[in-house]
Amino acid sequence: MATALHRGLAPLRTVLGNGATVIAEQTATHPAVTLHVSVEAGSGHDPDDRLGLAHFVARVIDRGTISRSADELAEAFDDRGVSLSVAVARHLMTFTCTCLAEDVGDVLTLVADVIRQPSFPTSQVEKRRSAIVTSLKQDEDNPAVVATEALMAALYPDGHPYGRRGKGTLASVHAETRDDLAHFHAAHFSPSGLRVVIVGDVSREAATAMAAHAFGDWTAPPTSPLAPPVPPKPNGRQIRRIDMPGKVQSDIAYGFTSIARGDARYFPLVLMNTVLGQYGLGGRLGDNIRERQGMAYYVFSGFDANVAPGPLLVRAGVNPANVERTLAAIDEELTRMAADGVTPAELDDSKRYLVGSMPRTLETNGGIAAFLHNAEFYGLGLDYDERLPSLIEAVTLDQAHDVAREFLRPDRASIVVAGPPAGAGA
Repeated sequence: MATALHRGLAPLRTVLGNGATVIAEQTATHPAVTLHVSVEAGSGHDPDDRLGLAHFVARVIDRGTISRSADELAEAFDDRGVSLSVAVARHLMTFTCTCLAEDVGDVLTLVADVIRQPSFPTSQVEKRRSAIVTSLKQDEDNPAVVATEALMAALYPDGHPYGRRGKGTLASVHAETRDDLAHFHAAHFSPSGLRVVIVGDVSREAATAMAAHAFGDWTAPPTSPLAPPVPPKPNGRQIRRIDMPGKVQSDIAYGFTSIARGDARYFPLVLMNTVLGQYGLGGRLGDNIRERQGMAYYVFSGFDANVAPGPLLVRAGVNPANVERTLAAIDEELTRMAADGVTPAELDDSKRYLVGSMPRTLETNGGIAAFLHNAEFYGLGLDYDERLPSLIEAVTLDQAHDVAREFLRPDRASIVVAGPPAGAGA
């Protein structure tokens, strides 16, 4: 069992004999502990003919285990005042909860039971299938979701894991069986891909020992992390319009592929994007399109670097009559940013904003646990909290300008507009 200790946030990182990684951090703000546990079983692992399978697994996995029925499991969590949350992203399935410090060992045992030995009862599979179908129908009636999913499919074509619908389709969800869920679990749940982060009012050594007790004897074949290919770069601008009769708002999803998390240009892109569409009420985009022109109900930009190059998106919700003007305004702001870069004042303000937000991120056990898990997943190091301010401060005007020139190319943008048909209600 290999162990390393760092004196910043001071997390204790331990790799168990079966390959599971445990990170423990002691805090004493209040007598509670947050658990943040993940496995390499995200939606990117869905088989091509079973889209949404990981999402389906996440909805059923806590509905009974080999040793506990759904009711017994729910009662065991409820007795300790714990609500277990299960979430799915492209790479990971994540289990999070908060409990009293005195219950950490018992709750870890329950979480380990859910992760290691789910029984996927047929009755629960059918109940959750109905809920997923309802959720999919709601998504298909939501212009914002429709536009964003269509844009991701355009940016990540040909079955790329980032471009597929995470919840699947009505057809795929109807086709998935209880055995499909069990086979997915057997294929992708393993201690080799397990990360257990424990933050709260318990010593690092005690927390690590309890995690080792809960997970240390787990044996399963090693699994392989998802390794998505680099997506193709579009040759030119593409616009798709999706008519949704009966809607009163049009939603715009406008974007590009950018970089992976490990790219040296990560922090320049973070700063540039903060100026473009995050700072204040939506950065330059919000100031122009929402505040000065009054055209958008909302507008912002988002940047999501991942294991493979992630998306850089602009999102806006507008009156259908303002779609063309809004697209022109987005083009204008991106062109100006690419030509002139950010100003010294904008860069300084954004640096202060990002560095200043760090204490707020790390003021709760949940925030610390998510931060440490993210640092572990991307290999950022145990001292990432200490290095982060200097990494942000080191970004120069030239670096921010370089990434703006490289990535903000309206002539290569992929755009989806979802909303009422042209002329509807006119």
